[in-house]
Amino acid sequence: MARGSISHIALTVDDLERSTAFYDKVFEFIGFKRVEVPESTQQAMKTRLKAWVGPGYSINIRPSKGEFAHRPHDRRTPGLNHIALTAEIRSDVENMYELLKEIGATVLDPPAEYPYSPGYFAVYFTDPDGLKFEFAHVPPTKR
Repeated sequence: MARGSISHIALTVDDLERSTAFYDKVFEFIGFKRVEVPESTQQAMKTRLKAWVGPGYSINIRPSKGEFAHRPHDRRTPGLNHIALTAEIRSDVENMYELLKEIGATVLDPPAEYPYSPGYFAVYFTDPDGLKFEFAHVPPTKR
């Protein structure tokens, strides 16, 4: 594995079951597989965990705790702004948009081309806690 590659991403959510239902649908569409987190790991971490394995890394969620447990996420403050995931083909972006509408997700920007690079096509949405995601197709560049 290359130095600096992503090992895993850990997200904190307000309602573990609500977010699990959301991520099950979104991550399954993308191609991530839901895996069980061993009880020993959850005990060591002192929290419940849900996890999905993707291409070379995993994403897990855990419930929020403490005095700020139910504070909404604000991507404009220091911290995470958004996570961008890759669509293999352009139509995947349109299909993700249809799934997001079907499950009642908040779509920030419907599928559109963006000037970031030639043919860049993406949909932006949030999870139930307001964490922003981008699902984008970037055509290979011709040399």
